[in-house]
Amino acid sequence: MAEGFPELFDVRAFGRAIDSGFNQIVADYGQTLEAIFLPVLKLLLVMEKILQWLPWWAVLLVLTALAYAASRRLTVALTVASMTFCIGLIGVWDAAMATIALMVVATLLAVVIGLPIGVAMSRSKRMQSITLPVLDVMQTMPIFVYLIPFVMLFGPGKIPALLATIVFAIPPVIRLTNLGIRGVDAEIVEATRAFGASSGQILFTVQIPLALPTILAGINQTTMMALSMVVIASMIGAGGLGYQVLQGIQRLQISSGLMAGLGIVLLAIIFDRIAQSYGKRMQTSLKLEH
Repeated sequence: MAEGFPELFDVRAFGRAIDSGFNQIVADYGQTLEAIFLPVLKLLLVMEKILQWLPWWAVLLVLTALAYAASRRLTVALTVASMTFCIGLIGVWDAAMATIALMVVATLLAVVIGLPIGVAMSRSKRMQSITLPVLDVMQTMPIFVYLIPFVMLFGPGKIPALLATIVFAIPPVIRLTNLGIRGVDAEIVEATRAFGASSGQILFTVQIPLALPTILAGINQTTMMALSMVVIASMIGAGGLGYQVLQGIQRLQISSGLMAGLGIVLLAIIFDRIAQSYGKRMQTSLKLEH
């Protein structure tokens, strides 16, 4: 029998110290954190209720209008309209609205948090060197690991599901914001600086507009990753289509899981078409300007 790896330090004691420390955080700050995130929970619940209250045709018209505004192409708008109609056709409309609410709120918060971090990374090599390994860990860590601390802090429910989704989905928008701004032609930046523009003016009038297609690609990836998290998040109370998939597994109902899975696929196609079309149109307009 091969000799085992030598125990250089007490891993079990280290694990107990981590568990004990986190339990202390839960005991000391659990209620405070719940109060801090209460407005986010209210926002999520309000959005979910509004989407489920609206008639199906109103949601269909809004998504179709968004698709046309993003692409200026009738074929994209009609594709989104038909996909939205199919969601109702397969009987998962209410669950899909709950999933859209979770995905939209998670994506918005991920973008609001991620964009400033990406901008800060693009302006500081030290911050980039610190942040990139953290993002690597966030993207390679098993999804289920994200659920443990949030469930310990908040218990099962929508808030831990939302926070776990944000942590899982945020790396692409940070990475691609940093990459897009760093990829802006240095000569353009220097020319703008030569005309007396400040760092802030250069960022908002030159770097961000030119990096916008890359940033939008990051937002698109973040949206898709948030949507891919819905099944896992349903295990801790997220609800929506993911919960129907989970029920299908628990009850061995192929039809229930299949319909909910198709609903997730249709939502992914809808939001991907809208985001990609807008990104392509912005890229085309920037090329024409230059």
